[in-house]
Amino acid sequence: MATKVAKIWASGKAVVNGWLAIPSGFSAEVMAQCGFDSVTVDMQHGVQDYQSMVQCFQAMQAHPITPMVRVPWNEPGIIGKVLDGGAMGVICPMINTKKEAEAFVSYCKYPPMGSRSNGPIRAGMYGEATSYQATANDETLCIPMIETKTAIKNLEAILDVPGVAGIYVGPSDLGLSYGLPPKLDRSEPEILKIYEKIIKECGKRNIFAGIHTAGAKDAANCISMGFRLTTLMNDSGMMATYAKNAIAETRKNSKGIA
Repeated sequence: MATKVAKIWASGKAVVNGWLAIPSGFSAEVMAQCGFDSVTVDMQHGVQDYQSMVQCFQAMQAHPITPMVRVPWNEPGIIGKVLDGGAMGVICPMINTKKEAEAFVSYCKYPPMGSRSNGPIRAGMYGEATSYQATANDETLCIPMIETKTAIKNLEAILDVPGVAGIYVGPSDLGLSYGLPPKLDRSEPEILKIYEKIIKECGKRNIFAGIHTAGAKDAANCISMGFRLTTLMNDSGMMATYAKNAIAETRKNSKGIA
């Protein structure tokens, strides 16, 4: 059965993705009820580990979202482990070459397409042949991150790797790679030109471009450009933003507050 993300992409619409930096099943449960199409556990820059990822997945399981993970690096051990733990999509940072993209896909897929070891402890019955193994290669979403000058140089070769379902732009690292300040909401002409290239090349191959955004306005702008998956900040960022705004409004409209 296709994931919700795959179904939305097939319909021609864009996916709204949540992002979990906080290692809490309760936080994940709250986010999963908010209307996201997919929710990603961030094991690279978030305060997440494998155990907290499993807890987040368990908390989200009752809700109609696609569970995804951003792994710390392009390494077979952790990629296989998050898939065994129930991830249906894997976002992998710093994929810069065709060779790295091929390795990433191989780590995600069972033979003969890849080299993933059999043992889907949560995703399917451990060590047994079930319907999961029969469909996992088709359903698992391999999403390389494009976030450096080198990756842009090798973009077409990366996109041509069989098994790549989409790519995910990291605006902060992409900006750093071009000598610009690290931020999510980008308006520099050189970066916008890169975005146009990414969207165009993805479209040629029926591959879908995703991006991390600074919030609702930035996400809407990116969708209008042609991005088909947008992440709205992360849970900790949303909490901090709302708290700061609420405190500022309270101080503005109330007397007797320090």
